[in-house]
Amino acid sequence: MNYFRQINYIIIALSIITSAYGQAFSIARVHYGGGGDWYSDPSSLPNLIAYIKNNTSIVIEPDEYQLKLTDSGLNNHSFLYLTGHGNIRFTDDEIIILRNYLLNGGFLHADDNYGMDESFRREMKRVFPSKDWVELPYDHDIYNAYFNFSNGLPKIHEHDGKSAQGLGLFEKNRLIAFYSYESDLGDGWEDPNVHNNPIEIRQSALRMGVNIIWFALTPVSYTHLTLPTKA
Repeated sequence: MNYFRQINYIIIALSIITSAYGQAFSIARVHYGGGGDWYSDPSSLPNLIAYIKNNTSIVIEPDEYQLKLTDSGLNNHSFLYLTGHGNIRFTDDEIIILRNYLLNGGFLHADDNYGMDESFRREMKRVFPSKDWVELPYDHDIYNAYFNFSNGLPKIHEHDGKSAQGLGLFEKNRLIAFYSYESDLGDGWEDPNVHNNPIEIRQSALRMGVNIIWFALTPVSYTHLTLPTKA
């Protein structure tokens, strides 16, 4: 990454983190209905949070939050994380709340833990009927926000031989949701003895997690991108 650009990101991120609402950045895990295991990979976010704290200048809350979209504290968090293996179902109220949340500055990272893809796409189509997921090009800023991923989203956990894809939903020029599909970043964030991933795989997953959060914290999320075809 260009040195001056990185310094600019640091200044922007620190100013946002320390001034917005007078509180540290936090990650909120979405507790959804439908029967899927929204709570999967329990050690993943604690490990990612620790990595962020130890390797970046981001001031971050030490624990993840867990909330339903209808909880009153939703708007205290600018970053939502959603994962799982099974069915996802939003209520009609949750559809409206999530749409308003994302259109008003919030960011969603959904991590495909294998088994959630069909229901997640179905529910997000209810949230934004006129929007389609688009695959982000490898030179997109999310792959260079802090660490460099010249080949795009890293493949962490193999299930069915498909390539990892970083997919996005946009509101005008702003990326409002990032879907790490066929990658399984959360598995790479988990404790080392859970999946016995090589250290370089875990490092790659954690670094990509940093990129997603760093990107979401900065105005570069308002990227001027010629949108690719839908995925």
